[in-house]
Amino acid sequence: MDEHKIKKSDSEWAAELTREQYRVCRQKETEPPFSGALYLCREDGTYCCICCSNPLFGSVEKFDSDSGWPSFWQPLSTNSVRYESDTSHGMLRVEVLCNRCDAHLGHVFDDGPDPTGKRYCINSVTMQFNKTEGKT
Repeated sequence: MDEHKIKKSDSEWAAELTREQYRVCRQKETEPPFSGALYLCREDGTYCCICCSNPLFGSVEKFDSDSGWPSFWQPLSTNSVRYESDTSHGMLRVEVLCNRCDAHLGHVFDDGPDPTGKRYCINSVTMQFNKTEGKT
């Protein structure tokens, strides 16, 4: 993985992303539940950051949490994502960001399945899906 951080101005991100991608990834908003194209994706592959193509999550770690957003029990690697404390909306949560470009992805909670007990609740619009070739 490329360890170099990607830094761009707000105007550069706004020019490259759709309005919804910018709103969620750069302004830390949330897409409506059950609205994302990747929520019901069941194919084999890798979920990558929409802003910088950093590999974030694998289909093997995806599970149906019935939360309305794609959910994973762990990222692809410890270097894929980073974490920040989020106290917005009167709650204490752990925000998940892309480790390469600092895009807001979603939040991680302690109510997921084994083996980690984690639920990475990720906005669908923050990711692109790369299907594994040769799989059906």
